[in-house]
Amino acid sequence: MGIKTSQQWWAEVKADPKRFNGWLLRQFRGEATAAKRIVDFADKYAPDTQSKRILYTIASQEAQHADWVLQLLKTRGIEPDTSGAEKRYWKETLPEIRSFETGAAVAAHAEKMRLERIRTISEDPTAPADVKDTFTRILKDELFHECAFREMAGPEALELTLASHRQGRKALGLEP
Repeated sequence: MGIKTSQQWWAEVKADPKRFNGWLLRQFRGEATAAKRIVDFADKYAPDTQSKRILYTIASQEAQHADWVLQLLKTRGIEPDTSGAEKRYWKETLPEIRSFETGAAVAAHAEKMRLERIRTISEDPTAPADVKDTFTRILKDELFHECAFREMAGPEALELTLASHRQGRKALGLEP
């Protein structure tokens, strides 16, 4: 199986109800677990109150995203849970976190990766209206998250964590 563009991936997901529901459940799990992961990171690594405040804001927004996706699940009669959250990508990238900067870099890479797919959904005129609306709202926050993490990381840490990010992308089937 070759690497798909985000548009190809999204066309396949939205055309298959079982795959769509599974994807939506994974989005809920990802948003819900991201909030906790970011708070834990802030508590362990934030070097000052300003950085901690930004990280807590991001965590709060991730929790809000989880609530929005939870509403999509409920509307579709999908039972929400956070077990089995995505581990393939994080297995490759979390070990790179050795400092505030490397942790921010890992997060910046992950956010940038998600932005491509979120944009695809947000810009799709044939996406289910509630999903398009929800992911358009999420997109605005995720743009802020990627920018904030990238600035906190700095170019050196972004470069240092790039190889593990690529390994994570490979684990997800997003790179050859």
